[in-house]
This record gives sequence, structure tokens and C-alpha cells, in this order.
Amino acid sequence: MQHLYERVAYLKGLAEGLGINEEKKEGKLLTHIIDVLEDMADAIVELDEQQQELSEYIESVDEDLADVEDELYEDDLDDEDVQYLEIDCPTCGEEVAVDEDLLYNEDVDIICPSCKEVVIASHDDCCDEDCCCHDDDCEDKE
Repeated sequence: MQHLYERVAYLKGLAEGLGINEEKKEGKLLTHIIDVLEDMADAIVELDEQQQELSEYIESVDEDLADVEDELYEDDLDDEDVQYLEIDCPTCGEEVAVDEDLLYNEDVDIICPSCKEVVIASHDDCCDEDCCCHDDDCEDKE
């Protein structure tokens, strides 16, 4: 924006060099036009500085917002990787969505959210290691 100041200074020097008389109507008009141009240059430079500050601020806010979005939606992204299997509850018939990792975890009971009954029992509750507690054949299944 320095070029605006240089051009206004050039016009002032030109007006002085031409010997423009501020007492005459034309001279008065030209000097006031140059003064207005100088004020406009000041305003433009100030606006440019404010615009640069706003741009930097917006970039900062955008980065912060991206961090917040990552934090908020991180769990949603993780859920996309989870595979669910749907199993019918033997007690109430409700369809139960089970995380595939939990299905093969021998220490976890899968409980129906509707009737609160065990859909798949952990191996700790089983009669032996070969027992499949989600089968209706299991002797120890309650």
C-alpha cells in the first residue's frame, strides 16, 4: 500500500512544482482533491491492515474449529470401523446389535437391552470350554 502514498506525494509535488495557486478556484479544487486522495489512501491502508488481521483470526478460528470437530466426531469415525452382528434375544425375541469384538470376548455377557436377560453368556458361566451358550442345546443355559 506504500505505492498509494507515493502517488499522492507525487501529485502534491507536481501541484507545487506547477505553482498551483490555492487562492484561485482551480487551485483550491486541485489541492482539496489531493487531500481527499491522501485521506482515501489512509483509509485503504487501514482497511487492508484490518483485513489481514481478520484473515489471520479466521485462520486461527478455523484451525480451532477443526480441532473441535476432530474431537467431537472422533467417536463417530471410530464407530464406522465397528462391525455389528444382529442376534435375536431367545427370551423376548428383540433384535440385539452386538459388537463383533464383544461377541468373541470370552469374559463378557451379552445382555438384551429390552428384557435384561443374558443373550450370550461368558465362558465363565458355561458348563465347559466347548459350550456355545448362544445355542439352545446348552445344558447350563439359564
